[in-house]
Amino acid sequence: MTGAAQAPLVQAISPGLNTFLAIDFGLKRTGLAVGNRLLRTAQPAGSVHAEGDARFAHIALRLKEWQPDALVISVPYHPDGAAHENTARAKKFGRQLHGRFGLPVFEVDERYSTTEALASGARDADAASACIILEQFLRSLP
Repeated sequence: MTGAAQAPLVQAISPGLNTFLAIDFGLKRTGLAVGNRLLRTAQPAGSVHAEGDARFAHIALRLKEWQPDALVISVPYHPDGAAHENTARAKKFGRQLHGRFGLPVFEVDERYSTTEALASGARDADAASACIILEQFLRSLP
């Protein structure tokens, strides 16, 4: 089972936030999923195979297309919960998303989401992982 959404962030979510774009951050590939709070469902929405400004340009297009109320990003941790180098990168990416697009950004512990996506036979493991993360986040909402 994947890790749980971090409690302080879940408590801060206003009822007006209904549509979410999940982003499974990776150095070379970034998975995307879109979901709805009312139905508590998500669907994979492809992957971005770009870095830096090109990645943000792709995400900007998806934001225009889906017009989410907020973003959910994956943050990796070691199995024991300890942070590592990619933890800091993902958190920085979340701050950059907030700065560029002005949307609320919520972090979700992504441990084992890629393993779960691969085990389910996903053709696009990055998008499937983003979907798993978003569904987990949506289930955690009040």
